[in-house]
Amino acid sequence: MDGGRTPPGAAVAVTAAAAGQNPRVLAAPRSLILDLFGDYLRYVGGEVRLAHLTALMEEFGVAPATVRMTLTRLKREDWFLTERDGRETVYRLSDRMLGVLDQGRQRIFASPRPSWDHRWTMVIYQLAETQRQERDQLRKGLAWAGFGPMTTSTWLAPGDRTGSADAATALIPGDQVDVFTCLSRGLEQDRALAQRCWDLAGLARDYDAFLASYQDAVGRPGPTGSAALVARTQLVSTFRHFPFKDPRLPEELWPAQWPGARAHDVFVALHRDWGWAAREHVSRVLGQQVPDPDVQPRSVDPVPVL
Repeated sequence: MDGGRTPPGAAVAVTAAAAGQNPRVLAAPRSLILDLFGDYLRYVGGEVRLAHLTALMEEFGVAPATVRMTLTRLKREDWFLTERDGRETVYRLSDRMLGVLDQGRQRIFASPRPSWDHRWTMVIYQLAETQRQERDQLRKGLAWAGFGPMTTSTWLAPGDRTGSADAATALIPGDQVDVFTCLSRGLEQDRALAQRCWDLAGLARDYDAFLASYQDAVGRPGPTGSAALVARTQLVSTFRHFPFKDPRLPEELWPAQWPGARAHDVFVALHRDWGWAAREHVSRVLGQQVPDPDVQPRSVDPVPVL
C-alpha cells in the first residue's frame, strides 16, 4: 500500500478511475465532516484535533479556513463540544450526534430484504398552515423512517413501524396525529399502494446510476493512500441518500427487476473492501490506529489457576 500522502487532486483522479465516477467531491464540508466521524473518528473516542481534521479535509480540497468556519457553525448547532489541549483545539461529538450516527449507520446497512407480516403502519396528521415548520420536520422524519405519502396528510410504511412513527411525531400534539396498523385487501392492493406512495421508477433509475458507477469496481484492486479515503467517502456520500428515498419494501412489493438490493450489496462490498486502506491512511494522519468497527476484539480466556 502507498504509505505516502497523495495530493488532493491526484486522490480524486484515482478515485474516479477506481469507481468509474466523475472526478469531483460529492459532499458539502459539513457532510464530509459527518462522514469522517461516522466511519473513522467516532471509533477513536469520538474526538479529533483541529489540525488532524483540517489535514483530512484537505484531501477533499476543503481549505482550512472553510473547515474552521464549518466547525464553528456545527458547534453552535450542538454537533460538538470543544476543549483546549495546550495550543490545540479538540472537537468531541455531542451525545446527540453520536445518536444520529448510530441511527444513520443502522439505516444505511440494514438489510434490503426485510421480513413482512402484510401489515402497514399509517400516520394521519392535521397541522394548520401556521405550523409549516413542524409539518416540514414531521415529513422529513417520516421519510427517514421509510414512510411515503398516500395523501398529503396520510403516510404509510410496510410492517410495524409504530415505534418509528411515534419518534417522528413526538413533538406533535396528540390530538393532531394518529398512528394505526392496518391491512389492505390483498397483495394486489399492497403493490398498488407501494406504487402510489413512492416514486419507485425514479428510485430505480437512481439505483441504476449508482450501479453503473460502482459495480465494476467490485472484486478489483482498490485505491490506496489518501485516494482510498476519498473513494470510500464518495461512496458513502453517494449511497447515504437512498435511505431517505427507499422505504425498504418487502420482496413481495418490489417492481420487476428491482435494482435496490443489488445496489445495497455493491455498496456494502466496496465499503468493506476499501475500508482497510482508508483506515490506514486516517490512522497515519491521526497518529493512532483506527479500529475496524465490524471486527470485534477477541476475548481472552482467563488463565486457569492450578
